[in-house]
Amino acid sequence: MRASPEHRSAEGLIWGLQRRLLVLLFLPLGLVGLVSVYFHYQSAGTAALQQDQQLLRLVPMLADSVVVTLPRDAPRPIDIDADPGLALLLAPPVDVFLKEREGYAGYGVMDANGRLLLGDHWLPTVLPSTEDAEFLSVVDGGITYRVVAQRSPTAAGELIIMLADGSDGRQQWLDTVLLRVLLPNLLLMVVAAVAVTWAVARALRPLIDLKEAVERRSPRDLSPIDAESAPAEVRPLVSSLNRLFSLVNDQTQAQRRFVADAAHQLRTPLAGLQAQVEAWSQAARSMGGAETLSLRVEQVHRLRDATRRTSQLANQLLALSRADSVSASTHPMEQVDLQELCENILALHLDAAADKQMDLGLEAAPAQTRGHTWLLRELLINIVDNAVKYTPPGGRITLRCGQDLAAEPPEAWIEVEDDGPGIAEDERQRVLERFYRLPGTQTDGNGLGLAIADEIARSHHTQLQLLTGGNGRGLRVRVVFEAVRAGGRPVRESPEG
Repeated sequence: MRASPEHRSAEGLIWGLQRRLLVLLFLPLGLVGLVSVYFHYQSAGTAALQQDQQLLRLVPMLADSVVVTLPRDAPRPIDIDADPGLALLLAPPVDVFLKEREGYAGYGVMDANGRLLLGDHWLPTVLPSTEDAEFLSVVDGGITYRVVAQRSPTAAGELIIMLADGSDGRQQWLDTVLLRVLLPNLLLMVVAAVAVTWAVARALRPLIDLKEAVERRSPRDLSPIDAESAPAEVRPLVSSLNRLFSLVNDQTQAQRRFVADAAHQLRTPLAGLQAQVEAWSQAARSMGGAETLSLRVEQVHRLRDATRRTSQLANQLLALSRADSVSASTHPMEQVDLQELCENILALHLDAAADKQMDLGLEAAPAQTRGHTWLLRELLINIVDNAVKYTPPGGRITLRCGQDLAAEPPEAWIEVEDDGPGIAEDERQRVLERFYRLPGTQTDGNGLGLAIADEIARSHHTQLQLLTGGNGRGLRVRVVFEAVRAGGRPVRESPEG
């Protein structure tokens, strides 16, 4: 039976954390073990040096312990080759040394030719060429002995005295390290591996439950997760997820409202368009002559107006949708020449202003900012179109742009001012809502122009300012941006820059 992808993912998460914890745990333990081995070896070397010094101190005492057992009237000098007549009367320190290390110590007395006179037979033959002591290691019966040999004067003449010690720390340190350092650390690692495996599986159980709960959710279920049921370490993550769910839910609700409002707004012009076509068709069948021609002209005008309104609404809805998508995107901004932008928008509305005998003017000064050119173009089109639409015939509309370098930070701005009816202060916030129109408005419109402009302004980290026009009349719509140099850099840079 194959495990499900969710189960394999949970196991992978646990196993991955187990591996990390085990590695992070074993690395310090391994370093501690290596350091312990080093210090144990250093301690063994120090102990071995002390033992060598002890052997050197005991060799003269062992030489003094050699006594001659021949009668006093025996010929002199003594012929050791014929009859050594020697015995040992051990000095107390030597006697204590041999008894404390019984089975791990030995001694030997040899003549100048290396013939053993007294002591252990397993000792090697060592013939020192000088009076200095010589050290060597000898293995006997599985024990490694540290052996010192030295020519020393005795009661029987100059003999070779040997003393062996099988408790040399340097010879036994490997067994000590295995028993006292490596083996305990290995046992500790095994116990730690078992403990980490169990602890990780148990500690991550709430996180796995949280993961499975999120995976079981419907794509439409954006309700917050209960943070109190999650471990304290995971609560910041749960809080972040809840904030994300809230943002996504708000965006989803906004999209749903947008679709519903768009459908509602499109229904009216489309129904009117259909009614005009139907009426025109019926009238064409029942009338004739000049009356039919006059009716057809009137119907064509109505059809044209309805078509224009529908086209404008569709364009505004598309612009609003694009502004929504850019507000949350990461598209890089570009340098925008506000003076050039204002000149282009002015040319687009000259005909519409002329039809209503309006004075549409431009007061432009050089100004640069950073933004999305096509969005700022859409922003200015909607503001100017709104002014042309709601300003009475014969009115005055002025399009301005410039920059204020004395501001902190330096600003670049655009504004459109008209002398129309204006907007009351208590209504200025509401007119920025989608599809909202002022009560009593007779001009055809969709209530989207200022909403689109405000959405685009927010995507550029600013907002629409609705102010009263000159002489206390009309409306002045102002948008302020951050000014930049011609090369795209801020006008006033920080000291670090």
